[in-house]
Amino acid sequence: MVIVASTRPGRLGPAIADWFVQATLPAAAAGGVTLDVADLADMGLPLLDEPEHPSSGIYVHEHTRAWSRRVAAADAFVVVTPEYNYGMPAALKNAFDFLYHEWAWKPVGFVSYGNTSAGTRSVQMTKQVVTTLKMMPIGATVALRIADSTHNGQVLQSAGLDEAGRRMLLELTRVASAMRPLRTAPDSDPTSVSGPVEGLTLTTAQPGDLAELLVLQRCCWVQEALANDTLDLPPLTETLDDLRESMSTWQLWCVRRHGRLVAAVRARARESAWLIGRLMVAPDQAGNGIGSWLLAYAEERAPEETERYELFTGHRSTRNIKLYERAGYALTYADGIPDGSVHLTKQRQSTAGAR
Repeated sequence: MVIVASTRPGRLGPAIADWFVQATLPAAAAGGVTLDVADLADMGLPLLDEPEHPSSGIYVHEHTRAWSRRVAAADAFVVVTPEYNYGMPAALKNAFDFLYHEWAWKPVGFVSYGNTSAGTRSVQMTKQVVTTLKMMPIGATVALRIADSTHNGQVLQSAGLDEAGRRMLLELTRVASAMRPLRTAPDSDPTSVSGPVEGLTLTTAQPGDLAELLVLQRCCWVQEALANDTLDLPPLTETLDDLRESMSTWQLWCVRRHGRLVAAVRARARESAWLIGRLMVAPDQAGNGIGSWLLAYAEERAPEETERYELFTGHRSTRNIKLYERAGYALTYADGIPDGSVHLTKQRQSTAGAR
């Protein structure tokens, strides 16, 4: 993501961002890198107006959700920033403050511009902020003195400047690749667990997991769509916003193997029942016992007052039904069962050691 930090009329930011994109486009194409320009003037973020702390990932405004989606999708950042009174533009600080987890464990480079210092003092201030957000400033930078590098609002052609931009992109790409394991292993109470296969890490889902979780969900439910002869299944039609909203009512857990998301499940209490849903295992990891193990983990998270476990699956999902029956569930009947689904329950034998 190339962030245009200035929002003032007559700014040079868009022209400098355009230069960076054009100068690095061949290298980006060769490396499979997509450049997404995010102009803060176009984003229109107000002064931080979210009632919850950004680390909660609970956003009530659509402008925040839209910004969250774009930042979460990025693997690295280039900040195109001027210098205002020895510091960064207020719009840039505000854009950082809106989010938290979406920034973490990603590298950031800077293209600065200004007069005497070529914007470098703005970069130094910004580095203090981004490191607090667990971002990694890289060594390569580009600093443009306005009088030397621009004319009539455009960046002057310069092979040396183009090469500096290219080197920054290559360094960002390398560092982003090296930091990927950190981005795919959330820092919220990670628990290395002894599971049916080696290398499993179980965590509570965080906002930064949701895009990857949605992809895994759709991969897993393709088989359910084929088995039940329908694409009208909530896991296939759920959006990223729907999934984000579910975090306010469900507890979600993710399982990673060597950093890769391979399984997930969610649960919530309803009166005396503990509802377990969206149990999924990556197709290439199925058959290793991860599903049964994760189901047992979800059951153990039930509150002490839980009397029974409940879940649903497709009426033609014979493999799922057999898994649940082996775990002690029985087909039952209840009001409000979605069309094409079956309801399974299991009585809780004891609350000893439930948590």
